[in-house]
Amino acid sequence: MKALVTDKSTRGTNRRSFVTKGLLAGTATVGAGLIAGKPASGQALTAPTRGDIAILRFLAAAELIEADMWDQYAELGGLTPGQLPVETAPFTPMNSYQAAFMNLDPDGPQYISSNTLDEQSHVAFLNAYLESKGDPGVNFDEFRTLPSSQADGARNIGRLTNLMKINVDTSWYTRYRSSTNPDFGATYPQAITLTNVPAIPRTNADFGLSNIQAIANIAAFHFGTIEQGGSSLYATLGQKVSNVEVLKITMSIGGDEVAHFLEWVDFAGNSVQPPVAPLAAANGLPGFPNFDLTVNPLLQTNLIFPVPCKFISPNLPKCAVIRPTAQGQIDALGAAKAFIAMGIFVGQSPKFIEFLLELAVEADAAQRTIY
Repeated sequence: MKALVTDKSTRGTNRRSFVTKGLLAGTATVGAGLIAGKPASGQALTAPTRGDIAILRFLAAAELIEADMWDQYAELGGLTPGQLPVETAPFTPMNSYQAAFMNLDPDGPQYISSNTLDEQSHVAFLNAYLESKGDPGVNFDEFRTLPSSQADGARNIGRLTNLMKINVDTSWYTRYRSSTNPDFGATYPQAITLTNVPAIPRTNADFGLSNIQAIANIAAFHFGTIEQGGSSLYATLGQKVSNVEVLKITMSIGGDEVAHFLEWVDFAGNSVQPPVAPLAAANGLPGFPNFDLTVNPLLQTNLIFPVPCKFISPNLPKCAVIRPTAQGQIDALGAAKAFIAMGIFVGQSPKFIEFLLELAVEADAAQRTIY
């Protein structure tokens, strides 16, 4: 078990001659600027555009929502220093939900805690960056009104989201095992139907369920749903960015979202293969079949990397990529609608939904400007 880490023209000879002379003449100046870590003389940085700020504001909002969900997962299923899977004084024993995650990966609780810390860092950075540019950032504190789980370990605080009765879109599982691309209109079946189901223990009684593993399995698929959405969102909105520094932000945080997603692809696959699967439906929770028995390439359990697919043009070779990244899918409005469809905002203030959709529309309205 790893220790818990505590710590988003003209071409041809004339052009070549011009470029060469320019490089030779400016070598000292450019080099000095790079060494000092500052733009060279005459290369003043342009400020982020209004569109760039709108994009960052929506990303901050999305990260706040993600962080709120991950906080709840970490409280009940993450790794707490001093916890062991058995009753061993003076240590606190792991609960059965944490143990179920360890059935999916021995480091499962650690990964949940690490993912949570990452999302919290994205929120803090994006809001601080916005404030450094004169924008107040995004604050959802007035909307933290949804109930917490009553199970031991959960903090009794107001939440932005409710994970005790959610809908999980599992089509990402079949999408990334397909050689097709939704950017070209492809659609995908659900890998498994998860509707109106709990992703965290609701009360202490859930810890005693004989099939508590089902709640952990639901969470495993939900983890993938969250992080594949983030991967596509950053890649899609990044195409609208004008400022190079803002582009660096979207590429860098987006890359971290991809890293998260790959772990949860493996995690979800482990929930639908032996020894965890098959798991029979019981106690109002869904069953999880053994996907290895289907011999269906769209359900293959030991794939974590995206299968090469159509990209940019059907006339080009297939390429392994994050998808979708076209407008009108998991762009800002698409991400907001996906959050709503999960059912995580049931009971939320209409004002919150309006605010989120307003942020999404403003982000999607951004247009890339070439300086």
